[in-house]
Amino acid sequence: MRLTHTGPAPARRDDWQTLKNLWPYIWAYRGRVLLAFACLVIAKIANVLTPVYLKDLVDGLGVPVAVLAVPVAALVGYGLARLTTGIFGELRDALFARVTQGAIQQVASQLFQHLLALSLRFHMGRRTGGLSRDIERGTKGIGFLLNFTVFNVLPTLLEIAMVTGILLWRYDWVFAGLTLGTIVAYVLFTLLVTERRMVYRRTMNTLDSQANGKAVDALLNYETVKYFGNESYESQRYDHDMRSWVDSAVRNQVSLNLLNMGQGLIITVGMTALLWQSARGVTQGVMTVGDVVLVSAYLTQLYAPLNFLGFVYREIKHALADMERMFDLMANHQEIADRPDALALQAKTASLSFEAVDFSYQADRQILHRVSFTVPAGGSLAVVGASGAGKSTLSRLLFRFYDPTGGAVRVNGRDIRDYTQDSLRAHIGIVPQDTVLFNDTIGYNIAYGRPAATQEEIQAAARAAHIHDFVTSLPQGYDTPVGERGLKLSGGEKQRVAIARALLKSPPIMVFDEATSALDTRTERAIQEQLDRIAQGRTTLIIAHRLSTIVQADHILVLDAGRVVEQGTHADLLALGNRYARMWQLQQSGEDK
Repeated sequence: MRLTHTGPAPARRDDWQTLKNLWPYIWAYRGRVLLAFACLVIAKIANVLTPVYLKDLVDGLGVPVAVLAVPVAALVGYGLARLTTGIFGELRDALFARVTQGAIQQVASQLFQHLLALSLRFHMGRRTGGLSRDIERGTKGIGFLLNFTVFNVLPTLLEIAMVTGILLWRYDWVFAGLTLGTIVAYVLFTLLVTERRMVYRRTMNTLDSQANGKAVDALLNYETVKYFGNESYESQRYDHDMRSWVDSAVRNQVSLNLLNMGQGLIITVGMTALLWQSARGVTQGVMTVGDVVLVSAYLTQLYAPLNFLGFVYREIKHALADMERMFDLMANHQEIADRPDALALQAKTASLSFEAVDFSYQADRQILHRVSFTVPAGGSLAVVGASGAGKSTLSRLLFRFYDPTGGAVRVNGRDIRDYTQDSLRAHIGIVPQDTVLFNDTIGYNIAYGRPAATQEEIQAAARAAHIHDFVTSLPQGYDTPVGERGLKLSGGEKQRVAIARALLKSPPIMVFDEATSALDTRTERAIQEQLDRIAQGRTTLIIAHRLSTIVQADHILVLDAGRVVEQGTHADLLALGNRYARMWQLQQSGEDK
Protein backbone atom coordinates (compact mmCIF):
# COMPACT_ATOMS: atom_id res chain seq x y z
CA MET A 1 0.00 0.00 0.00
CA ARG A 2 1.39 3.37 -1.06
CA LEU A 3 1.61 6.18 1.43
CA THR A 4 0.29 9.50 0.21
CA HIS A 5 2.69 12.40 -0.06
CA THR A 6 1.92 15.67 1.59
CA GLY A 7 1.27 18.60 -0.67
CA PRO A 8 3.19 21.84 -0.76
CA ALA A 9 3.01 24.26 2.10
CA PRO A 10 -0.09 26.43 2.04
CA ALA A 11 0.19 29.79 0.32
CA ARG A 12 1.02 32.81 2.44
CA ARG A 13 -1.92 34.97 3.38
CA ASP A 14 -2.17 38.63 4.33
CA ASP A 15 -1.32 38.97 8.04
CA TRP A 16 -3.07 42.33 8.11
CA GLN A 17 -6.32 40.56 7.23
CA THR A 18 -5.84 38.25 10.20
CA LEU A 19 -5.33 41.26 12.48
CA LYS A 20 -8.42 42.95 11.02
CA ASN A 21 -10.41 39.79 11.75
CA LEU A 22 -9.22 39.84 15.36
CA TRP A 23 -9.65 43.58 16.02
CA PRO A 24 -13.46 43.62 16.65
CA TYR A 25 -13.05 41.08 19.46
CA ILE A 26 -10.41 43.29 21.12
CA TRP A 27 -12.25 46.57 20.63
CA ALA A 28 -15.29 45.10 22.35
CA TYR A 29 -13.27 45.81 25.54
CA ARG A 30 -12.25 49.32 24.45
CA GLY A 31 -12.48 50.76 27.97
CA ARG A 32 -9.98 48.29 29.37
CA VAL A 33 -7.79 48.64 26.29
CA LEU A 34 -7.52 52.42 26.70
CA LEU A 35 -6.88 52.20 30.45
CA ALA A 36 -4.22 49.53 29.91
CA PHE A 37 -2.55 51.71 27.28
CA ALA A 38 -2.54 54.69 29.68
CA CYS A 39 -0.86 52.52 32.34
CA LEU A 40 1.65 51.35 29.73
CA VAL A 41 2.60 54.94 28.85
CA ILE A 42 2.97 55.99 32.51
CA ALA A 43 5.09 52.91 33.30
CA LYS A 44 7.39 53.57 30.35
CA ILE A 45 7.81 57.27 31.14
CA ALA A 46 8.83 56.33 34.69
CA ASN A 47 11.15 53.63 33.37
CA VAL A 48 12.89 56.04 30.98
CA LEU A 49 13.33 58.61 33.78
CA THR A 50 15.06 56.07 36.04
CA PRO A 51 18.52 56.38 34.34
CA VAL A 52 18.21 60.20 34.45
CA TYR A 53 17.88 60.11 38.25
CA LEU A 54 20.72 57.58 38.36
CA LYS A 55 22.96 60.00 36.40
CA ASP A 56 22.13 62.86 38.80
CA LEU A 57 22.84 60.55 41.74
CA VAL A 58 26.28 59.60 40.41
CA ASP A 59 27.21 63.16 39.49
CA GLY A 60 25.92 64.45 42.84
CA LEU A 61 28.20 62.11 44.77
CA GLY A 62 31.18 63.96 43.40
CA VAL A 63 30.25 67.38 44.89
CA PRO A 64 31.01 68.73 48.43
CA VAL A 65 29.01 67.45 51.39
CA ALA A 66 27.32 70.88 51.73
CA VAL A 67 25.10 70.15 48.75
CA LEU A 68 24.27 66.59 49.71
CA ALA A 69 20.59 67.38 49.13
CA VAL A 70 21.09 66.91 45.39
CA PRO A 71 21.93 63.17 45.46
CA VAL A 72 19.24 62.62 48.10
CA ALA A 73 16.63 64.12 45.78
CA ALA A 74 17.98 62.06 42.91
CA LEU A 75 17.84 58.94 45.09
CA VAL A 76 14.21 59.61 46.04
CA GLY A 77 13.32 60.28 42.40
CA TYR A 78 15.06 57.09 41.33
CA GLY A 79 13.08 55.04 43.87
CA LEU A 80 9.75 56.63 42.94
CA ALA A 81 10.40 56.07 39.23
CA ARG A 82 11.12 52.38 39.75
CA LEU A 83 8.07 52.00 42.00
CA THR A 84 5.83 53.72 39.45
CA THR A 85 7.18 51.47 36.70
CA GLY A 86 6.36 48.34 38.66
CA ILE A 87 2.89 49.42 39.88
CA PHE A 88 1.59 50.67 36.55
CA GLY A 89 3.11 47.68 34.74
CA GLU A 90 1.12 45.32 36.97
CA LEU A 91 -2.03 47.43 36.56
CA ARG A 92 -1.62 47.20 32.79
CA ASP A 93 -1.36 43.40 32.98
CA ALA A 94 -4.38 43.12 35.29
CA LEU A 95 -6.54 45.36 33.08
CA PHE A 96 -5.62 43.57 29.86
CA ALA A 97 -6.12 40.04 31.20
CA ARG A 98 -9.88 40.32 30.64
CA VAL A 99 -9.30 41.57 27.09
CA THR A 100 -7.10 38.62 26.15
CA GLN A 101 -9.20 35.90 27.74
CA GLY A 102 -12.46 37.51 26.62
CA ALA A 103 -11.28 37.72 23.00
CA ILE A 104 -10.24 34.05 23.06
CA GLN A 105 -13.60 33.04 24.53
CA GLN A 106 -15.59 35.06 21.98
CA VAL A 107 -13.60 33.80 18.99
CA ALA A 108 -13.80 30.18 20.17
CA SER A 109 -17.55 30.41 20.86
CA GLN A 110 -18.30 32.09 17.54
CA LEU A 111 -16.14 29.58 15.65
CA PHE A 112 -17.88 26.64 17.36
CA GLN A 113 -21.27 28.12 16.52
CA HIS A 114 -20.13 28.72 12.93
CA LEU A 115 -18.90 25.14 12.54
CA LEU A 116 -22.23 23.79 13.78
CA ALA A 117 -24.00 26.03 11.24
CA LEU A 118 -21.93 24.76 8.30
CA SER A 119 -23.50 22.25 5.94
CA LEU A 120 -23.34 18.50 6.20
CA ARG A 121 -21.18 18.58 3.07
CA PHE A 122 -18.41 20.38 5.00
CA HIS A 123 -18.56 18.00 7.97
CA MET A 124 -18.54 14.91 5.77
CA GLY A 125 -15.27 16.08 4.24
CA ARG A 126 -13.44 17.27 7.37
CA ARG A 127 -10.89 15.46 9.54
CA THR A 128 -11.86 15.77 13.19
CA GLY A 129 -8.30 15.52 14.56
CA GLY A 130 -6.86 18.12 12.20
CA LEU A 131 -9.80 20.45 12.76
CA SER A 132 -9.51 20.30 16.55
CA ARG A 133 -5.74 20.92 16.35
CA ASP A 134 -6.30 23.98 14.11
CA ILE A 135 -8.79 25.43 16.60
CA GLU A 136 -6.53 24.73 19.58
CA ARG A 137 -3.50 26.35 17.95
CA GLY A 138 -5.55 29.29 16.70
CA THR A 139 -7.01 30.19 20.10
CA LYS A 140 -3.61 29.87 21.75
CA GLY A 141 -2.22 32.08 18.99
CA ILE A 142 -4.61 34.87 20.01
CA GLY A 143 -3.20 34.80 23.54
CA PHE A 144 0.38 34.87 22.25
CA LEU A 145 -0.34 37.69 19.84
CA LEU A 146 -2.10 39.96 22.35
CA ASN A 147 0.31 39.30 25.23
CA PHE A 148 3.44 39.81 23.17
CA THR A 149 2.04 42.88 21.39
CA VAL A 150 0.73 44.71 24.45
CA PHE A 151 3.34 43.58 26.97
CA ASN A 152 6.42 43.65 24.75
CA VAL A 153 6.17 45.22 21.30
CA LEU A 154 4.33 48.45 22.19
CA PRO A 155 6.32 49.10 25.41
CA THR A 156 9.60 48.45 23.62
CA LEU A 157 8.78 50.72 20.66
CA LEU A 158 7.60 53.45 23.04
CA GLU A 159 10.76 53.14 25.13
CA ILE A 160 12.97 53.24 22.03
CA ALA A 161 11.27 56.46 20.89
CA MET A 162 11.67 58.09 24.32
CA VAL A 163 15.32 57.04 24.72
CA THR A 164 16.17 58.26 21.23
CA GLY A 165 14.52 61.60 21.98
CA ILE A 166 16.41 62.01 25.27
CA LEU A 167 19.76 61.12 23.67
CA LEU A 168 19.10 63.58 20.84
CA TRP A 169 18.13 66.32 23.33
CA ARG A 170 20.95 65.89 25.85
CA TYR A 171 23.86 64.74 23.66
CA ASP A 172 25.31 64.74 20.20
CA TRP A 173 23.11 63.44 17.35
CA VAL A 174 25.58 60.57 16.91
CA PHE A 175 24.15 58.85 20.01
CA ALA A 176 20.60 58.94 18.66
CA GLY A 177 21.85 57.94 15.20
CA LEU A 178 23.77 54.93 16.52
CA THR A 179 20.78 53.85 18.61
CA LEU A 180 18.28 54.14 15.76
CA GLY A 181 20.74 52.60 13.27
CA THR A 182 21.23 49.55 15.49
CA ILE A 183 17.48 49.17 15.97
CA VAL A 184 16.67 49.55 12.26
CA ALA A 185 19.37 47.07 11.26
CA TYR A 186 18.15 44.62 13.90
CA VAL A 187 14.48 44.91 12.91
CA LEU A 188 15.14 44.65 9.16
CA PHE A 189 17.40 41.63 9.60
CA THR A 190 14.85 39.95 11.87
CA LEU A 191 11.97 40.69 9.50
CA LEU A 192 13.72 39.43 6.37
CA VAL A 193 15.02 36.21 7.92
CA THR A 194 11.79 35.46 9.80
CA GLU A 195 9.71 35.88 6.65
CA ARG A 196 11.89 33.29 4.92
CA ARG A 197 11.52 30.98 7.93
CA MET A 198 7.72 31.07 7.96
CA VAL A 199 7.44 28.47 5.20
CA TYR A 200 8.91 25.92 7.64
CA ARG A 201 6.34 26.82 10.30
CA ARG A 202 3.45 26.57 7.87
CA THR A 203 4.68 23.20 6.62
CA MET A 204 5.03 22.02 10.23
CA ASN A 205 1.43 23.09 10.93
CA THR A 206 0.12 21.26 7.87
CA LEU A 207 2.00 18.07 8.68
CA ASP A 208 1.08 18.25 12.37
CA SER A 209 -2.64 18.57 11.57
CA GLN A 210 -2.39 15.84 8.96
CA ALA A 211 -0.63 13.42 11.31
CA ASN A 212 -2.99 14.21 14.16
CA GLY A 213 -6.00 13.72 11.90
CA LYS A 214 -4.79 10.29 10.82
CA ALA A 215 -4.04 9.28 14.41
CA VAL A 216 -7.49 10.32 15.67
CA ASP A 217 -9.16 8.67 12.68
CA ALA A 218 -7.35 5.39 13.37
CA LEU A 219 -8.19 5.50 17.09
CA LEU A 220 -11.87 6.25 16.41
CA ASN A 221 -11.93 3.26 14.05
CA TYR A 222 -9.86 1.05 16.35
CA GLU A 223 -12.00 -2.04 15.78
CA THR A 224 -11.82 -1.74 12.00
CA VAL A 225 -8.02 -1.42 12.20
CA LYS A 226 -7.87 -4.58 14.31
CA TYR A 227 -10.33 -6.48 12.08
CA PHE A 228 -8.09 -6.03 9.07
CA GLY A 229 -4.78 -6.25 10.89
CA ASN A 230 -3.70 -2.83 9.64
CA GLU A 231 -1.89 -1.63 12.76
CA SER A 232 1.40 -1.53 10.88
CA TYR A 233 -0.16 0.31 7.94
CA GLU A 234 -1.71 2.98 10.17
CA SER A 235 1.57 3.35 12.08
CA GLN A 236 3.46 3.80 8.80
CA ARG A 237 1.02 6.49 7.60
CA TYR A 238 1.39 8.34 10.90
CA ASP A 239 5.17 7.90 10.99
CA HIS A 240 5.49 9.13 7.40
CA ASP A 241 3.90 12.46 8.29
CA MET A 242 5.86 12.70 11.55
CA ARG A 243 9.17 12.12 9.72
CA SER A 244 8.30 14.91 7.31
CA TRP A 245 7.38 17.06 10.30
CA VAL A 246 10.78 16.35 11.88
CA ASP A 247 12.57 17.47 8.70
CA SER A 248 10.67 20.77 8.73
CA ALA A 249 11.23 21.18 12.49
CA VAL A 250 15.00 20.71 12.08
CA ARG A 251 15.17 23.25 9.25
CA ASN A 252 13.13 25.61 11.40
CA GLN A 253 15.54 25.23 14.34
CA VAL A 254 18.70 25.66 12.24
CA SER A 255 17.33 28.82 10.65
CA LEU A 256 16.44 30.07 14.15
CA ASN A 257 20.03 29.57 15.31
CA LEU A 258 21.34 31.52 12.31
CA LEU A 259 18.86 34.30 13.07
CA ASN A 260 19.97 34.49 16.71
CA MET A 261 23.64 34.72 15.70
CA GLY A 262 22.95 37.58 13.30
CA GLN A 263 20.89 39.44 15.91
CA GLY A 264 23.62 39.02 18.50
CA LEU A 265 26.21 40.43 16.10
CA ILE A 266 24.12 43.55 15.35
CA ILE A 267 23.43 44.23 19.06
CA THR A 268 27.10 43.77 20.01
CA VAL A 269 28.33 46.15 17.32
CA GLY A 270 25.75 48.79 18.28
CA MET A 271 26.50 48.60 22.01
CA THR A 272 30.25 48.76 21.45
CA ALA A 273 29.93 51.82 19.23
CA LEU A 274 27.74 53.68 21.77
CA LEU A 275 30.04 52.90 24.69
CA TRP A 276 33.06 53.98 22.68
CA GLN A 277 31.34 57.28 21.79
CA SER A 278 30.39 58.00 25.43
CA ALA A 279 33.90 57.13 26.69
CA ARG A 280 35.33 59.45 24.06
CA GLY A 281 33.07 62.25 25.34
CA VAL A 282 34.40 61.83 28.89
CA THR A 283 38.00 62.02 27.73
CA GLN A 284 37.21 65.21 25.80
CA GLY A 285 35.56 66.74 28.89
CA VAL A 286 32.12 67.17 27.27
CA MET A 287 30.50 64.37 29.26
CA THR A 288 30.57 63.35 32.91
CA VAL A 289 30.82 59.94 34.49
CA GLY A 290 27.09 60.26 35.18
CA ASP A 291 26.50 60.68 31.45
CA VAL A 292 28.38 57.43 30.79
CA VAL A 293 26.21 55.74 33.44
CA LEU A 294 23.10 57.20 31.77
CA VAL A 295 24.03 55.94 28.32
CA SER A 296 25.11 52.58 29.74
CA ALA A 297 21.83 52.27 31.67
CA TYR A 298 19.82 53.04 28.55
CA LEU A 299 21.80 50.47 26.59
CA THR A 300 21.20 47.86 29.26
CA GLN A 301 17.52 48.86 29.47
CA LEU A 302 17.08 48.55 25.71
CA TYR A 303 19.25 45.49 25.18
CA ALA A 304 16.99 42.99 26.94
CA PRO A 305 13.69 44.05 25.32
CA LEU A 306 15.34 44.59 21.96
CA ASN A 307 16.88 41.15 22.08
CA PHE A 308 13.52 39.83 23.22
CA LEU A 309 11.86 41.76 20.40
CA GLY A 310 13.33 39.31 17.91
CA PHE A 311 11.81 36.39 19.79
CA VAL A 312 8.53 38.29 20.13
CA TYR A 313 8.39 39.06 16.42
CA ARG A 314 8.96 35.40 15.59
CA GLU A 315 6.27 34.33 18.04
CA ILE A 316 3.84 36.88 16.63
CA LYS A 317 4.46 35.58 13.14
CA HIS A 318 3.99 32.03 14.39
CA ALA A 319 0.79 33.06 16.15
CA LEU A 320 -0.49 34.66 12.95
CA ALA A 321 0.36 31.47 11.06
CA ASP A 322 -1.50 29.43 13.68
CA MET A 323 -4.50 31.79 13.56
CA GLU A 324 -4.82 31.82 9.80
CA ARG A 325 -6.28 28.32 9.63
CA MET A 326 -8.77 29.14 12.36
CA PHE A 327 -9.98 32.29 10.60
CA ASP A 328 -10.10 30.35 7.33
CA LEU A 329 -12.64 28.10 9.05
CA MET A 330 -14.62 31.24 9.87
CA ALA A 331 -14.53 32.11 6.16
CA ASN A 332 -16.16 28.84 5.11
CA HIS A 333 -19.40 29.61 3.34
CA GLN A 334 -22.59 28.61 5.14
CA GLU A 335 -24.17 26.64 2.33
CA ILE A 336 -27.64 26.42 3.92
CA ALA A 337 -28.70 29.73 5.47
CA ASP A 338 -32.01 31.12 6.64
CA ARG A 339 -33.63 33.73 4.47
CA PRO A 340 -33.80 37.22 6.03
CA ASP A 341 -37.60 36.97 6.15
CA ALA A 342 -37.73 33.32 7.24
CA LEU A 343 -40.72 32.35 9.39
CA ALA A 344 -40.76 30.28 12.56
CA LEU A 345 -42.74 27.09 11.99
CA GLN A 346 -45.29 26.57 14.76
CA ALA A 347 -47.67 23.67 14.26
CA LYS A 348 -48.99 20.70 16.21
CA THR A 349 -49.68 18.76 13.02
CA ALA A 350 -47.84 18.85 9.72
CA SER A 351 -48.32 17.65 6.17
CA LEU A 352 -45.32 16.79 4.02
CA SER A 353 -44.79 16.83 0.28
CA PHE A 354 -41.97 16.52 -2.24
CA GLU A 355 -42.71 18.23 -5.56
CA ALA A 356 -40.60 17.13 -8.55
CA VAL A 357 -37.46 17.13 -6.41
CA ASP A 358 -34.09 16.80 -8.14
CA PHE A 359 -30.88 16.55 -6.15
CA SER A 360 -27.20 15.79 -6.63
CA TYR A 361 -24.33 15.85 -4.14
CA GLN A 362 -21.99 16.47 -7.07
CA ALA A 363 -22.85 18.08 -10.39
CA ASP A 364 -21.86 15.01 -12.40
CA ARG A 365 -23.91 12.50 -10.35
CA GLN A 366 -27.61 13.10 -9.84
CA ILE A 367 -29.18 11.21 -6.92
CA LEU A 368 -32.91 12.07 -7.17
CA HIS A 369 -34.90 12.57 -10.37
CA ARG A 370 -38.19 14.49 -10.05
CA VAL A 371 -39.36 12.65 -6.95
CA SER A 372 -42.90 13.58 -5.93
CA PHE A 373 -45.14 12.38 -3.10
CA THR A 374 -47.46 13.75 -0.44
CA VAL A 375 -48.02 12.67 3.14
CA PRO A 376 -51.11 14.23 4.77
CA ALA A 377 -50.97 15.33 8.39
CA GLY A 378 -51.02 12.23 10.56
CA GLY A 379 -50.41 9.94 7.58
CA SER A 380 -47.54 7.56 6.91
CA LEU A 381 -45.41 6.92 3.85
CA ALA A 382 -42.77 4.23 3.46
CA VAL A 383 -39.87 4.36 1.01
CA VAL A 384 -38.16 1.15 -0.10
CA GLY A 385 -35.50 0.32 -2.63
CA ALA A 386 -32.02 -1.05 -3.10
CA SER A 387 -28.99 0.50 -1.40
CA GLY A 388 -28.00 3.72 -3.14
CA ALA A 389 -31.49 4.37 -4.47
CA GLY A 390 -31.64 7.71 -2.64
CA LYS A 391 -33.85 6.78 0.33
CA SER A 392 -31.78 8.42 3.09
CA THR A 393 -31.28 11.50 0.91
CA LEU A 394 -34.99 12.21 1.37
CA SER A 395 -34.57 12.64 5.12
CA ARG A 396 -31.50 14.87 4.64
CA LEU A 397 -33.49 17.13 2.36
CA LEU A 398 -36.39 17.17 4.81
CA PHE A 399 -34.07 18.26 7.64
CA ARG A 400 -32.63 20.79 5.17
CA PHE A 401 -29.07 19.58 5.49
CA TYR A 402 -29.08 20.24 1.74
CA ASP A 403 -31.40 22.15 -0.58
CA PRO A 404 -32.87 20.49 -3.68
CA THR A 405 -31.28 21.37 -6.99
CA GLY A 406 -34.77 21.35 -8.47
CA GLY A 407 -38.33 21.25 -7.17
CA ALA A 408 -39.38 21.90 -3.59
CA VAL A 409 -39.93 20.19 -0.24
CA ARG A 410 -43.01 21.52 1.55
CA VAL A 411 -44.33 21.30 5.10
CA ASN A 412 -47.93 22.43 5.58
CA GLY A 413 -47.95 23.54 1.96
CA ARG A 414 -45.03 25.93 2.31
CA ASP A 415 -41.49 25.54 0.96
CA ILE A 416 -39.27 24.60 3.91
CA ARG A 417 -36.81 27.27 2.75
CA ASP A 418 -39.37 29.80 3.98
CA TYR A 419 -38.94 28.50 7.56
CA THR A 420 -36.03 28.99 9.93
CA GLN A 421 -33.93 25.86 10.15
CA ASP A 422 -34.19 25.69 13.94
CA SER A 423 -37.99 25.78 13.96
CA LEU A 424 -38.21 23.27 11.09
CA ARG A 425 -35.94 20.75 12.79
CA ALA A 426 -37.76 21.21 16.09
CA HIS A 427 -40.82 19.71 14.35
CA ILE A 428 -38.99 16.60 13.09
CA GLY A 429 -37.70 13.59 15.02
CA ILE A 430 -35.54 10.83 13.60
CA VAL A 431 -34.38 7.35 14.48
CA PRO A 432 -31.34 6.91 12.18
CA GLN A 433 -29.95 3.68 10.88
CA ASP A 434 -26.45 4.44 12.17
CA THR A 435 -26.90 5.73 15.71
CA VAL A 436 -23.93 7.71 17.05
CA LEU A 437 -24.03 8.63 20.73
CA PHE A 438 -22.17 11.27 22.72
CA ASN A 439 -19.39 10.11 25.03
CA ASP A 440 -21.58 10.63 28.09
CA THR A 441 -24.18 8.68 30.04
CA ILE A 442 -27.21 6.76 28.77
CA GLY A 443 -29.45 9.26 30.53
CA TYR A 444 -27.72 12.20 28.85
CA ASN A 445 -28.09 10.64 25.40
CA ILE A 446 -31.80 9.96 25.87
CA ALA A 447 -32.36 13.45 27.29
CA TYR A 448 -30.66 14.95 24.22
CA GLY A 449 -34.05 14.74 22.51
CA ARG A 450 -35.32 17.35 24.99
CA PRO A 451 -32.58 18.57 27.38
CA ALA A 452 -35.12 20.14 29.75
CA ALA A 453 -36.96 16.84 30.30
CA THR A 454 -37.40 15.49 33.83
CA GLN A 455 -35.99 12.16 34.97
CA GLU A 456 -39.52 10.71 34.98
CA GLU A 457 -40.02 11.73 31.34
CA ILE A 458 -36.64 10.24 30.39
CA GLN A 459 -37.54 6.94 32.02
CA ALA A 460 -40.98 6.94 30.38
CA ALA A 461 -39.34 7.31 26.96
CA ALA A 462 -36.89 4.52 27.83
CA ARG A 463 -39.77 2.23 28.81
CA ALA A 464 -41.53 2.98 25.53
CA ALA A 465 -38.33 2.09 23.67
CA HIS A 466 -37.96 -1.17 25.68
CA ILE A 467 -34.59 -0.20 27.14
CA HIS A 468 -35.54 0.81 30.70
CA ASP A 469 -35.15 -2.70 32.13
CA PHE A 470 -31.71 -3.05 30.55
CA VAL A 471 -30.58 0.32 31.89
CA THR A 472 -31.78 -0.34 35.45
CA SER A 473 -29.94 -3.69 35.42
CA LEU A 474 -26.63 -1.85 35.02
CA PRO A 475 -24.69 -0.93 38.21
CA GLN A 476 -24.79 2.78 37.36
CA GLY A 477 -28.22 2.77 35.75
CA TYR A 478 -28.90 5.88 33.69
CA ASP A 479 -25.49 7.26 34.74
CA THR A 480 -23.69 4.50 32.82
CA PRO A 481 -21.13 5.96 30.33
CA VAL A 482 -21.62 4.78 26.75
CA GLY A 483 -18.04 5.43 25.58
CA GLU A 484 -16.74 7.10 22.41
CA ARG A 485 -19.55 7.13 19.81
CA GLY A 486 -21.47 4.72 22.06
CA LEU A 487 -19.04 1.84 21.55
CA LYS A 488 -19.82 0.33 24.97
CA LEU A 489 -23.35 -0.49 23.81
CA SER A 490 -24.43 -3.04 21.22
CA GLY A 491 -26.00 -1.92 17.97
CA GLY A 492 -29.47 -2.84 19.21
CA GLU A 493 -28.97 -1.00 22.51
CA LYS A 494 -27.79 2.12 20.71
CA GLN A 495 -30.78 2.01 18.39
CA ARG A 496 -33.19 1.73 21.31
CA VAL A 497 -31.52 4.77 22.91
CA ALA A 498 -32.11 6.60 19.63
CA ILE A 499 -35.77 5.56 19.65
CA ALA A 500 -36.15 6.78 23.26
CA ARG A 501 -34.49 10.06 22.30
CA ALA A 502 -36.91 10.61 19.41
CA LEU A 503 -39.87 9.67 21.60
CA LEU A 504 -38.81 12.21 24.20
CA LYS A 505 -38.68 14.95 21.55
CA SER A 506 -42.26 14.07 20.51
CA PRO A 507 -42.41 16.09 17.25
CA PRO A 508 -45.31 16.18 14.73
CA ILE A 509 -43.12 14.60 12.02
CA MET A 510 -41.22 11.34 12.61
CA VAL A 511 -38.60 9.80 10.35
CA PHE A 512 -37.64 6.16 10.85
CA ASP A 513 -34.52 5.45 8.80
CA GLU A 514 -34.09 1.67 9.10
CA ALA A 515 -35.10 2.18 12.74
CA THR A 516 -35.10 -1.54 13.62
CA SER A 517 -32.25 -2.72 11.38
CA ALA A 518 -29.92 -3.53 14.32
CA LEU A 519 -32.51 -5.44 16.37
CA ASP A 520 -33.17 -9.15 16.63
CA THR A 521 -36.52 -10.46 15.37
CA ARG A 522 -38.19 -10.69 18.79
CA THR A 523 -37.09 -7.20 19.87
CA GLU A 524 -37.93 -5.83 16.44
CA ARG A 525 -41.53 -6.96 16.76
CA ALA A 526 -41.87 -5.38 20.21
CA ILE A 527 -40.26 -2.14 19.05
CA GLN A 528 -42.27 -2.11 15.82
CA GLU A 529 -45.51 -2.25 17.81
CA GLN A 530 -44.25 0.70 19.87
CA LEU A 531 -43.25 2.63 16.74
CA ASP A 532 -46.65 1.99 15.21
CA ARG A 533 -48.28 3.32 18.39
CA ILE A 534 -46.20 6.51 18.56
CA ALA A 535 -46.72 7.11 14.83
CA GLN A 536 -50.43 7.50 15.45
CA GLY A 537 -51.42 11.11 14.89
CA ARG A 538 -47.95 12.00 13.55
CA THR A 539 -46.83 12.44 9.98
CA THR A 540 -44.41 9.56 9.47
CA LEU A 541 -41.74 8.93 6.85
CA ILE A 542 -40.42 5.39 7.02
CA ILE A 543 -37.24 4.41 5.18
CA ALA A 544 -37.11 0.63 5.28
CA HIS A 545 -35.31 -2.40 4.02
CA ARG A 546 -37.42 -5.04 5.77
CA LEU A 547 -40.79 -4.87 4.04
CA SER A 548 -42.50 -6.56 6.97
CA THR A 549 -42.12 -3.33 8.96
CA ILE A 550 -44.10 -1.20 6.48
CA VAL A 551 -47.11 -3.36 5.70
CA GLN A 552 -49.40 -0.98 7.60
CA ALA A 553 -48.09 2.19 5.91
CA ASP A 554 -50.73 4.33 4.20
CA HIS A 555 -48.62 4.63 1.07
CA ILE A 556 -45.44 2.96 -0.18
CA LEU A 557 -42.89 4.38 -2.61
CA VAL A 558 -40.42 2.17 -4.49
CA LEU A 559 -37.24 4.01 -5.49
CA ASP A 560 -34.75 2.80 -8.06
CA ALA A 561 -31.69 4.90 -8.94
CA GLY A 562 -33.40 8.00 -7.55
CA ARG A 563 -36.65 7.54 -9.48
CA VAL A 564 -40.09 6.53 -8.26
CA VAL A 565 -40.83 3.32 -10.16
CA GLU A 566 -43.84 2.10 -8.16
CA GLN A 567 -46.21 3.44 -5.53
CA GLY A 568 -49.36 2.41 -3.74
CA THR A 569 -50.49 0.43 -0.71
CA HIS A 570 -48.94 -2.89 0.25
CA ALA A 571 -51.86 -4.77 -1.26
CA ASP A 572 -51.83 -2.68 -4.45
CA LEU A 573 -48.10 -3.24 -5.02
CA LEU A 574 -48.39 -6.98 -4.44
CA ALA A 575 -51.24 -7.10 -6.95
CA LEU A 576 -49.05 -5.39 -9.57
CA GLY A 577 -46.61 -8.30 -9.38
CA ASN A 578 -43.61 -6.18 -10.27
CA ARG A 579 -40.52 -5.02 -8.37
CA TYR A 580 -42.12 -4.65 -4.91
CA ALA A 581 -43.83 -8.02 -5.20
CA ARG A 582 -40.53 -9.69 -6.09
CA MET A 583 -38.79 -8.03 -3.13
CA TRP A 584 -41.60 -9.25 -0.85
CA GLN A 585 -41.33 -12.81 -2.14
CA LEU A 586 -37.56 -12.86 -1.68
CA GLN A 587 -37.78 -11.61 1.90
CA GLN A 588 -40.59 -13.97 2.80
CA SER A 589 -38.61 -16.91 1.46
CA GLY A 590 -35.50 -15.88 3.40
CA GLU A 591 -33.52 -15.07 0.27
CA ASP A 592 -33.22 -11.40 1.05
CA LYS A 593 -30.47 -9.90 -1.01
